[in-house]
Amino acid sequence: MLYFNCDYNEGAHEAVLARLCSTNMEQTEGYGDDVYCREAREMICRLCGDERLGVHFLTGGTQTNLTVVAAALRPHQGVLAACSGHINVHETGAIEACGHKVLVLPSVDGKIKACQVEQYCQGHRADDSFEHTVQPKMVYISNPTELGTIYNRAELEELSLVCRKYGMYLFLDGARLGYGLTAEGNDLDLAALSQLCDVFYIGGTKVGALFGEAVVISNDELKTDFRYIMKQKGGMLAKGRLLGIQFLALFENGLYFKLGKRANVLAGEIRRACQAAGYPFLVENTTNQVFPILPDRKLKSLSEQYHFSYQERVDDLHSAVRFCTSWATTEENVKRLSEDLMR
Repeated sequence: MLYFNCDYNEGAHEAVLARLCSTNMEQTEGYGDDVYCREAREMICRLCGDERLGVHFLTGGTQTNLTVVAAALRPHQGVLAACSGHINVHETGAIEACGHKVLVLPSVDGKIKACQVEQYCQGHRADDSFEHTVQPKMVYISNPTELGTIYNRAELEELSLVCRKYGMYLFLDGARLGYGLTAEGNDLDLAALSQLCDVFYIGGTKVGALFGEAVVISNDELKTDFRYIMKQKGGMLAKGRLLGIQFLALFENGLYFKLGKRANVLAGEIRRACQAAGYPFLVENTTNQVFPILPDRKLKSLSEQYHFSYQERVDDLHSAVRFCTSWATTEENVKRLSEDLMR
């Protein structure tokens, strides 16, 4: 059985494991105050072009999302997100469990537009009973989105502008950021994200690390007391150096971006196989997630050899599914899947 259901089936890239092994018996300070975390922070700041950024390391995406939201919002405030946003559909109410409502906006491609945010904010402020409803204070997006689509610079600039106009924070979930920044058609980089977002994170768990996400904070308001919230939400790892070491390994010699690009290229082969077989897509994208619409009979035969994710029913005879490549996906396995898709 071959796995194309997610991008975290494997352990970690050998360069990450080598660095962890070579430093295994060293004694360092805990909770992210070690030399490796300091070096990793400095490296990320250099890549972002801003030494004033706050950089913190947490272990996983859900923990990171709830920690950032909890640190930013007061009890009466909520976070705007696409209906397909990860915090809305795949985190078991983690945001709500922290006392904050996810305010859902419609979306067909996983993205939300600046005009939607402005319309929501205007509607809230124009409502005579606004004090009886949750106040929108943050906009959550992910790049790539749950549907593998990416924001371009113009879209992010517009979102950033409207957030600042209405005094809202812009938070970008970068669990799959390595795949987004190396996708065909992308015109964003880490420097742009640090300038346009109040806070974002660089995902390691899905891009070559054993675990780990690097939160990057540009807004000074959000830097204050962030480590208190990290600790309270269980995000302050005692052996914090394990996170710093992994991000050092990932960013040395551009490994992080090489891994992301490779996964996108392999996903492109699956995409071309679907096109050759005449299968349409639920949504078009250029990242490591492919969403073809396949006949149910084809899905039945494929499921005997492959693990993939069911997305949604399209009609009585067809369903949309997701094939996902990763930093560790092999060319051999992609070739095998592509050939079976075209049979």
